[in-house]
Amino acid sequence: MTYENLDAKLVNALLGDGRASLRSLAEELDVSVTTVSNHLSDLEDQGVIEGYTPRIDYDAVGYDVTAVIQLQVEGNALPDITDTLRDHRQMISVYEVTGDYDVIAIGKFKDTDGMNDQIKELLTDPDIKASNTSVVLNAVSENEQFELDVDRS
Repeated sequence: MTYENLDAKLVNALLGDGRASLRSLAEELDVSVTTVSNHLSDLEDQGVIEGYTPRIDYDAVGYDVTAVIQLQVEGNALPDITDTLRDHRQMISVYEVTGDYDVIAIGKFKDTDGMNDQIKELLTDPDIKASNTSVVLNAVSENEQFELDVDRS
C-alpha cells in the first residue's frame, strides 16, 4: 500500500465529515485504522489539524448581524488592538492588512444596537485613528474550507 498523498486525502475526508470514525476513514482511504490514527496524530502535532469543532449557523442562534470593521491604528498599538479584537467573543476573524486600513475584523451581533454599542466602545481607544464599518446584507459564502490538492499521477 502506498501512502502517497495520504495526509491530504485524510484532511479532505475530514472536511467532508469531521465526525468520521477512524474505522470509516481507514475504509475510505484503504489503509489500516492504526495508519489513520498515526497520521491524524502527526497532523495534529504539526498544527495542520487545529481541532474538531462544529460549524455554527450564527443566524440560526440569533446572531444575524455581521459587521466588517476596518480600523486605522497607531503603528505601535497594532498588537494591542488586534489582541483586544481577538479576545472579543463576537469577533470571528481579525486580520492585519495592507492598504488604507491596518486591521479588518469580522463580528457577529444579535442586533444593530448591540453592534453599535460594541463598536462605539472599541472606538474610545485613542490608538484607533479612523474606522469604517460595513453591515453585511447577504452572506453569499462564509466560513468555507477547501480541499487540499492531491497529486493524481
